[in-house]
Amino acid sequence: MLSIQYFASIREALDRNEEELELPRDVKSVQALIDYLVKANPNFEAVLKGGSKVLVAVNQTVVDRNHLLAQNDEVAFFPPMTGG
Repeated sequence: MLSIQYFASIREALDRNEEELELPRDVKSVQALIDYLVKANPNFEAVLKGGSKVLVAVNQTVVDRNHLLAQNDEVAFFPPMTGG
């Protein structure tokens, strides 16, 4: 079971903080998970229009979209941080 967390503007766009998802057999990477989520929820596609602007962390480490997933991973989606 994946634990998926959504933060900041992504949380607002999807109108949810988190969800649990049984890892589908054909979802092996972060990009495959994103593709799956876009098909399951059209609002997710709008969130990703910026492409690489959305950061993804797996088990609290920022990863690229080729990162492989495993059962019981925690995946978090958040916009890039800005500072000043």
